[in-house]
Amino acid sequence: MLPTLLNNRYRIVRTLGSGGFGTTYLAEDTQMPSGRCCVVKQLKPLKQSAHLYEFVQERFQREAATLEELGQHDQIPQLHAYFTENYEFYLVQEWIEGQTLLQKMQSQGLLKSEAVQSILVDLLSVLDYVHSRRMIHRDIKPSNIILRQHDGKPVLIDFGAVKETMGTVINMNGDSSSSVAIGTPGFMSSEQAAGRPVYASDLYSVGLTAIYLLTGKLPHEIPIHPETGDLLWHENASAIDSVLKDVLDRAVQSHPRDRYPNAQTMLLALDPATVLDSVGLMETILAETIAPPSYKVSQIKENQVKLADTIPFPVVVDKAAGMSLWQKVLLGSSFLGASVLVGLVLSSPPQQAELAAETTVRQSTVASTAQPVTTVGIPRPLPPQAQRLSFGLGSTGAIVRGKVLPDQPKRYVISCKRSQQITSKLSGDNVSLTITTPTKKILATLVNPSSQWQALLPEDGDYLIEISSKTGSAYVLSLEVL
Repeated sequence: MLPTLLNNRYRIVRTLGSGGFGTTYLAEDTQMPSGRCCVVKQLKPLKQSAHLYEFVQERFQREAATLEELGQHDQIPQLHAYFTENYEFYLVQEWIEGQTLLQKMQSQGLLKSEAVQSILVDLLSVLDYVHSRRMIHRDIKPSNIILRQHDGKPVLIDFGAVKETMGTVINMNGDSSSSVAIGTPGFMSSEQAAGRPVYASDLYSVGLTAIYLLTGKLPHEIPIHPETGDLLWHENASAIDSVLKDVLDRAVQSHPRDRYPNAQTMLLALDPATVLDSVGLMETILAETIAPPSYKVSQIKENQVKLADTIPFPVVVDKAAGMSLWQKVLLGSSFLGASVLVGLVLSSPPQQAELAAETTVRQSTVASTAQPVTTVGIPRPLPPQAQRLSFGLGSTGAIVRGKVLPDQPKRYVISCKRSQQITSKLSGDNVSLTITTPTKKILATLVNPSSQWQALLPEDGDYLIEISSKTGSAYVLSLEVL
């Protein structure tokens, strides 16, 4: 039996839902003049013990901090407070007025292809933000997406990380693990069910959610091909756009390697025309992909510039307005700071031509505490055969793809500040990674470093990253500096 007021503040109005991890309530905040409505989630650990309680409490605080950061996005509920009471954990979040996609389907029936595509574009932009924070939602489904009443935008609720904390157990060796898979059967991918979710796991759930909106069929109601295992859903969707159909088919592939690797890639496949509209000065840019590939200005939200790959350089023509991409960027530079972006690309030294062809700039929005790596103006002298790697305005990371020949290392240089944190991951056959400080001290030498490596940088200046192989190999290097 709950008390009249939770935490001497929140008056329960009604129950919104309940499950294995606890109960969700609609409540009034009695300490706010407006008596605003909020959502209170009462969370209960699956296992009860004093030792486990302390562990869960620590993890609960960490996850609450993450939810607070994610809530800075307009389409994720804000975290108002969190507290513990009677050995139970509580989250207080923003109340979103509107219908879930499940409720909309139940009241209005199937959605048209155009409406589903519009929802997906908005939702994938939110997921791109979530994934840039190294978070995986893990429970995307129609009932966890609310169409906000005042503007119709999809709002993503009920992240799975806190549920995983509540499902934590301590084994005999004192190690922690989750006792249950987080997610909803049917909407959950096989790797997620095995406790190994990746970003593409969220895209699998997004794809099945969209298919439900188009067909009215839940995942277990959709037949599969007896040989390939592909979902046979097309015949249940009427007048579906061919691009949308192809995108969803790829999103719901059984193996994550066959899906889109991240939300941004899926978004570009779904909506290749890129919108540049944060101050109302720029129209949609329709770009032709002409070799060699370089950078593309993607969606700008709240005056933050993002970059994506596979856009022509040096000139992209907007067929709608007859204006080059760079003219448009310069037109809005006083608002967007995009002149810095233009200076970055146009001042690149000749040796960056190859780098532009093999580098994909990650869309990772800079958090308030992050210090993005940029090189604007005249670059510093480079070591022999080295290429300067610039992350670009509004980005904290990059993915570099290439091929290293036997005993002919590939070298990259990045300019960093002392106490920044560098995170790297290198994949390839028989490859090694060496990172050298500006004063030519070896910071790390890693052989076949397929697992993630992190360190705090000891000094300001140019760091040399060298990839080598005795036999020769293709490689993928992922870097992030915060």
